[in-house]
Amino acid sequence: QVHLVESGGGLVQAGGSLRLSCAASTRSFSNYDMGWFRQAPGQEREFVAALSWGGAVTYYADSAKGRFTISRDNAKNTVWLQMNSLKPEDTAVYYCAATFRAPYLRDRANDYAHWGQGTQVTVSS
Repeated sequence: QVHLVESGGGLVQAGGSLRLSCAASTRSFSNYDMGWFRQAPGQEREFVAALSWGGAVTYYADSAKGRFTISRDNAKNTVWLQMNSLKPEDTAVYYCAATFRAPYLRDRANDYAHWGQGTQVTVSS
């Protein structure tokens, strides 16, 4: 079982930055590919970014490319999402997710077995 806890959300002006953190409580964190998803009110949960178990491979949604960076430290059981140049349309609840490592990174929510409780990000215009 993997327990995930996100933090770092908040209110920021457009053009600003936030760094989300996700702490995992598991002895085998390095066995998991990690992902970030987000969900705005009335919308489906959507993929933002994913990172392979070793940190070598990343995968971003088009909306995140060039602005967001996903990273991890397996020694600290933590994954981060650095978000720069934030836009009002980035406003959502952001979720951290884990899935057992696979040959390729996943971008579907159904492929992730473990989820955090989410952290709210609000970008004002």
